[in-house]
Amino acid sequence: MAEATPRTRGSDRTREVIAETALRLFRERGYEATTMRAIAAEAGVSVGNAYYYFASKEVLVQAYYDRAQSEHEAACERLLATEHRFAARLGGVLREWVRVSEPYHGFAVKFFKHAAEPSNPLNPFSAESSSARDASIDLYRRVVEGSADRIDAELKAELPELLWLMSMGVVLFWVHDTSEGCRRTYRLIELTVPLVDRLVGLSHLPGLRGVARDFIAGIHELRE
Repeated sequence: MAEATPRTRGSDRTREVIAETALRLFRERGYEATTMRAIAAEAGVSVGNAYYYFASKEVLVQAYYDRAQSEHEAACERLLATEHRFAARLGGVLREWVRVSEPYHGFAVKFFKHAAEPSNPLNPFSAESSSARDASIDLYRRVVEGSADRIDAELKAELPELLWLMSMGVVLFWVHDTSEGCRRTYRLIELTVPLVDRLVGLSHLPGLRGVARDFIAGIHELRE
């Protein structure tokens, strides 16, 4: 692999400075009040240069999504390498998300109305958000595939995306959580993970296998 040139390293550094500046201003001023011109001025670059690296504020937020996902993955590495119980893996990954996201809680509260709009490219279900979404689903796939617990084969194939959808529920709760240190969100995880674990653990039993098949069939129909 060719070594990065000084120019390339400088370009990467400029991009990083712009992204860091944008996130800071989003937190301090809010998403709507922060303009690309303000971001460029704070980052010490021309407006044209800012647009060269990031075509819009939406692209900057997508960069935040990707960065946050990378930080979450890194925070989960030790857990996923050493823990093999499904419930412990799932609960640990969800708690790590809350922990690494804590610095952005204030920003998320103000920004949520944009991400919640179905047609907004910043919505986590949008095509523009696919990179971070797919990476997150892959993380939950690791949760499932690294588990030593017995899981119905058909459910196992669908479970990563279902767990990601569950995590979106946790995110929604977290956005509205005003408790100190997001204590209530941690409690939500503590309460819900054992229920999911129990349902997943029962999925392979003959009496419940048919229910699992019907559930999976419903998921497939809704995707069409």
